[in-house]
Amino acid sequence: MKKIILTGGGTAGHVTPNIAIIPKLKELGYEISYIGTYNGIERKLIEDIGIPYYGISSGKLRRYFDLKNFTDPFRIIKGYGEAKRLMKKLQPDVVFSKGGFVTVPVVFAASSKKVPVVIHESDMTPGLANKLALPKATKICCNFPETKDLFDEKATVTGTPIREELYNGNKEKAKEFCGFTDEKPTLLIVGGSTGSVKVNEAIWSCLDKLLETFNVVHICGSEKTNPDLNNKKGYAQFEYIKEELPDVFALADMVISRAGANAICELLALKKPNILIPLSRAASRGDQILNAKSFKKSNYSYVIEEEELSKDTLLKAIDYVVSHKDEYIEAMSKSKGSNAIDTITEIIDSLT
Repeated sequence: MKKIILTGGGTAGHVTPNIAIIPKLKELGYEISYIGTYNGIERKLIEDIGIPYYGISSGKLRRYFDLKNFTDPFRIIKGYGEAKRLMKKLQPDVVFSKGGFVTVPVVFAASSKKVPVVIHESDMTPGLANKLALPKATKICCNFPETKDLFDEKATVTGTPIREELYNGNKEKAKEFCGFTDEKPTLLIVGGSTGSVKVNEAIWSCLDKLLETFNVVHICGSEKTNPDLNNKKGYAQFEYIKEELPDVFALADMVISRAGANAICELLALKKPNILIPLSRAASRGDQILNAKSFKKSNYSYVIEEEELSKDTLLKAIDYVVSHKDEYIEAMSKSKGSNAIDTITEIIDSLT
């Protein structure tokens, strides 16, 4: 039996594409193992689907001063040693890396053992972890054509793998889950796996106005819900939605989201009219801004810069998207998104 190690962690966006390709890898006869951090978000997500999970030490490499910069390199070195031992124990034929700092020691350990490595880069420009790992890659999978141009013949535009269950949601189940009893259109707000205080506050500032037109499903992030709004008619707030997410997506007529690459590719695949509010450069390396600009250019999304986010700009954006929703859906329907799962697994299989 062929063996593969999947790796990726730190945020849900570094895990869900791995989860998306697992059914196809099983179909192709792979024995699958996963390497992540000791206690990151990826551990529960992977263990919940019954994949053997191995935790290693991980440190973050920062572009700014932090006292942890003096200790994290030792954690990375420790993680490299642990990853090398796992390579010897698990004897993989190939490693697939989705990104996040835990993947750096895994990719380096695989390379040291002459194990082929496939790296997936979701964003238009690589993050620091992938920048360090990319020279060790045998093949590179890209989400955007602009990214492929940064690399040599090792790179292929594959798109991002989307979990099959997202296509199979049930609207009626979502209505029951959210407690909605009328036929208003549904607005879904997703702040990313950690939520967003700024997006949440903007929604709450105009919630009464929104509820005149919509039922609102609001994924606020861990410990970020507003208890004062728990019983508000037409408003359902959650810290996080897992099993019911495909149903909620099926119900949603419009989505407000951050601009992480995996999130926006899901919106594109599901053809949901959307408003993107990318993380600001002050809070990130600017990858979400580039992702959002690409989607705006393709007429897949309306974009509000975080610095411009307010009650007025949000309501204006919603009105615009409502009145132009058919144009957005048409543009998304013409996108040349390939079958990412088949393309990526074919690349993986070609190396074993």
